[in-house]
Amino acid sequence: MEISADLAAELVSVAHELADAARVATLQHFRAPGLSAETKETERFDPVTVADRLSEQRMREILARRRPQDAILGEEMGAQGGDSGLTWVLDPIDGTRSYLAGTPTWGVLIAVSDAAGPVYGLIDQPYIGERFEGGFGMARMVGPQGARDLAVRAARPLGECLILSTFPEVGTAEEGAAFHRLARQCRLTRYGTDCYAYALLAAGHVDLVVEAGLQAYDIQAPMAVIQAAGGVVTDWTGGPAHHGGRVLAASSPAVHAAALAVLRGQA
Repeated sequence: MEISADLAAELVSVAHELADAARVATLQHFRAPGLSAETKETERFDPVTVADRLSEQRMREILARRRPQDAILGEEMGAQGGDSGLTWVLDPIDGTRSYLAGTPTWGVLIAVSDAAGPVYGLIDQPYIGERFEGGFGMARMVGPQGARDLAVRAARPLGECLILSTFPEVGTAEEGAAFHRLARQCRLTRYGTDCYAYALLAAGHVDLVVEAGLQAYDIQAPMAVIQAAGGVVTDWTGGPAHHGGRVLAASSPAVHAAALAVLRGQA
């Protein structure tokens, strides 16, 4: 849909208010003694904490006041309809396992999407105090070292690339085999970085992020930030990734094409 400059400015203002509120809610419990979690699944540990729910609740309260006409899709509280053609896609804590462990690689993800996918995204790391955003013609970050524009790293051969993923298993056995086939061709592989991996790609520090089993709220904000910084985000067939599933994020079309060929068993 067509978004005017005035509407874009309003959406960015609302997104930052959401991130500010989520930052307070998540830091209230981060590294707190005795922090516990429930699991949302029985066969594996899929944690949710009081901070996840509080963070999303605070963001939804702001949206009810400032953008009641918009739809919402949140990890903890599900979908809520709207009639504006825009949807706020919220992950109140992406990386709850990291949050529980006290590591600062979790983040708050906020995206604004229309029918075609995200038009703006924001990744916030409250503890470090870094915020990355992209969309409406901008790609920038602010943190302890100040503010700067975001730009992905220039293309280079796979043998020189740094590749990140959250879990070494990377989904099913088949998906894991494809990932490790690609990782063996890269110079360095690191795990456990959650949404922060995508921020690092947008900031020009790594070349590839490859994951599987994602939900829309896991990828839409990172997708918007990376694309605004000049990167490429698709699924493992080269198609749209904003619904989640298997995701390949790359620093350039050339790196993306080389990685995609390996994932598909063509190289």
